[in-house]
Amino acid sequence: MAGHSKWANIQHRKGRQDEKRGAAFSKIAKEITVAAKMGGGDPGFNPRLRVAVDKAKGVNMPKDKIDTAIKKGTGELEGVDYVEIRYEGYGIGGAAIMVDCLTDNKTRTVAEVRHAFNKYGGNMGTDGCVAFQFKHCGQMLFAPGTDEAALMDAAIEAGAEDVATNDDGSIEVITTAADYVAVKDALEAAGFTPEFGEVTMKPEGENVFTGDDAVKMQKLLDALEGLDDVQEIYTTAVIEE
Repeated sequence: MAGHSKWANIQHRKGRQDEKRGAAFSKIAKEITVAAKMGGGDPGFNPRLRVAVDKAKGVNMPKDKIDTAIKKGTGELEGVDYVEIRYEGYGIGGAAIMVDCLTDNKTRTVAEVRHAFNKYGGNMGTDGCVAFQFKHCGQMLFAPGTDEAALMDAAIEAGAEDVATNDDGSIEVITTAADYVAVKDALEAAGFTPEFGEVTMKPEGENVFTGDDAVKMQKLLDALEGLDDVQEIYTTAVIEE
């Protein structure tokens, strides 16, 4: 399996997230709270919380903010009751987009998401209209130059579903969503630390954008990402720099 400029696109995405670190803290705190509410406050027994806490540490979120978010989820501190909701739609050229939200006001959220789609050349669709274009899985990306044979052996031993080297030399390890934390821990114990990892909705195909279309698509994605209630955006769009 080959990926289109996978490494460059991941680095680009991480860079944009770092630029918006304050907003990232707020969104990750919401995810930590919901995860703790659903599965308890111990990351060792709550894989979703473990992933959220790892994400928080990845952007250097202070430990006291992480602890506060957990306590809001477990009821030790008063917090907002969030509802999970997903919207699906299309961007420039019909590229698929899924938008995951955590909200305390669904009426507000759907209006804001629809407005962003409409303003920047996309359109919202019905439930399920693009979901079939994505796979729910764990994904880890290792830097170009990583020992492919050794990583593959370790990943297979750890229970990964697939290992693939992309055109740019980066190596991708795919797991089931449920096995992500266990496989990641096993790989790190074997000396392989991913540059990027998450439980995600991985696109089964890609729509590559260049020039004006790339600029338009990025504006739509930025508008959606900038909404307070939006947690994650998944898309088949690949933006070429």
